[in-house]
Amino acid sequence: MKLVPTIGKFLAALVLGVLVFGCAADLKNKENLASAAGFKPITPKGADQQALLVKLPTDKVTRVAYKGKNYYVLPDMKHNLAYVGGQKEYQAYRQLRLQQQISNQNLEAASLNDEASMNWGSWGGWGYAAPLGWAY
Repeated sequence: MKLVPTIGKFLAALVLGVLVFGCAADLKNKENLASAAGFKPITPKGADQQALLVKLPTDKVTRVAYKGKNYYVLPDMKHNLAYVGGQKEYQAYRQLRLQQQISNQNLEAASLNDEASMNWGSWGGWGYAAPLGWAY
């Protein structure tokens, strides 16, 4: 009887781990795209920068007005830094994200097409005939 709650706890922990890993992988992907787009990793130097960094959502690029200028910031709280870019870098980042989404959609469509075009008939389908004298 104790096996069922143990399995439930294990499955819950497994699902939570997959979600955490998925979120971490997505953030790392965004950081890589931001770097490729020209964003610069900057460590907050003053208390005002640190306070601003803490307020930002950790999983998206946010427009921030700082000392009269607009910046686009992707925080990395784990490493206490922020990827910072201007309008030009942000447009490049958006373009890279769009290209990546299109690429992922094309890969998924190609995979579905491959599965749909499989010729299962050459295998004789699922109607497997047992050798004489064998019973299933």
